[in-house]
Amino acid sequence: MKTIIEPFRIKSVEPIRMTTRAEREGLLKAAGYNLFKLHSDDVIIDLLTDSGTSAMSAAQWGAVMTGDESYAGAPSFYRFEAAVKDLMDFAHIIPAHQGRAAEHLLFTLIAKTGDLIPSNTHFDTTRGNIEAMGAEALDLPIAEGRVPSLDHPFKGNMDLAALERVLKAEGHRIPAVMMTITNNAGGGQPVSLANIRGAAALARAHGKPFYIDGCRFAENTWFIKLREEGQTDRPIKDIVRDCFAVADGMTMSAKKDAFANIGGWLALNDDALAERARTLLIQTEGFPTYGGLAGRDLDAIAQGLKEIINEDYLLYRVRSNSYIAERLDAMGIPVVKPAGGHAVFIDARSFLPHIPPLEYPGQALTCAMYEAGGIRACEIGTVMFGRKPDGTEAPAAMDLVRLAMPRRVYTQSHADYVVEVLEEVAAAKDTLRGMSIVKEPPMMRHFTAAFERF
Repeated sequence: MKTIIEPFRIKSVEPIRMTTRAEREGLLKAAGYNLFKLHSDDVIIDLLTDSGTSAMSAAQWGAVMTGDESYAGAPSFYRFEAAVKDLMDFAHIIPAHQGRAAEHLLFTLIAKTGDLIPSNTHFDTTRGNIEAMGAEALDLPIAEGRVPSLDHPFKGNMDLAALERVLKAEGHRIPAVMMTITNNAGGGQPVSLANIRGAAALARAHGKPFYIDGCRFAENTWFIKLREEGQTDRPIKDIVRDCFAVADGMTMSAKKDAFANIGGWLALNDDALAERARTLLIQTEGFPTYGGLAGRDLDAIAQGLKEIINEDYLLYRVRSNSYIAERLDAMGIPVVKPAGGHAVFIDARSFLPHIPPLEYPGQALTCAMYEAGGIRACEIGTVMFGRKPDGTEAPAAMDLVRLAMPRRVYTQSHADYVVEVLEEVAAAKDTLRGMSIVKEPPMMRHFTAAFERF
């Protein structure tokens, strides 16, 4: 059929508070023009992130009721562990309260001052956890991944030639190689199975462990099935297992591709490293069979991992984003092509060429979207990545605005509303002004910085 319907029925709803433009203008100013600081009930359509914002299924809520809250050895942990190993067969599955906690565990143990950790593109918390250890987070995307308008099936890929050069020249500084699937900061773009295998082989040839940030593994796998030669007729689960079979470990936020509202894990094959990770976990998160989570959360994740690989869901998920991207493109609003798995990314630098990168065109666009229609989106550009560890600032490779779609939350009418609001913003785009930062923390400033308009 031409219409890809939501492959679920809605059983429970929550109200949306409708606001006026005048209200939103006042609320945004009071928040220092930082959309992270808005109250969520002042937002009509919340596309700030797809992390922890999913609608859980009836089966997940049922699983919540089976959660065992024993401090140690709860059945909930073993159901969680089995569900993870069914897809990613690592020796050690170490729960954490979310993905950044898993990253903190890993980089605390493997990184030190002066180290260098290459990836296709590190996202914000990954980069922050690496830099907090005094190490450098190095991005090595393919050239096509830096061109938003270019249509390429796997723009999330790592530049393997560049990785090999870095491993040869800087191998003494490199404790591990990372791969993010999908490549969030690069526009939610997928990584091919061949590229995952290629990066893993290079890491292994140079004696380096290879880790995957697997937050959106199912969406990435769906793109592999759709686009990669020899993968079309294979079950999603088999492709998922192949992606992780070449890795030495992974970090995961279950708040993405596990439909959970909280949770994550660090998976490892190295016995000694896993023992050190569990010791650190006890100090910072909790006992190794709960890792900062309630038993009910572990059971919700276990059920979510069964649901996320459903092909009807993945077809709907990817089509929902491409629907919005196609309509925006038809209106002349520049978007990252092709549409990513979890979000639509607008090329704010191209959309607002009169605003220089150091005046944050992406932030200007997110503010305009909220004022026009109560939509909350996220800047992925110079605000997020422009400040360097030494305190200097430079334009990011791209200035994007991410419209991250919460899983199983919004319908097509909500998508149509988003398009209409952006049509209104586009009609007045030449009047939008750049912004300056008037207050910021030393790291990951986009979460808490305050802005003013020029």
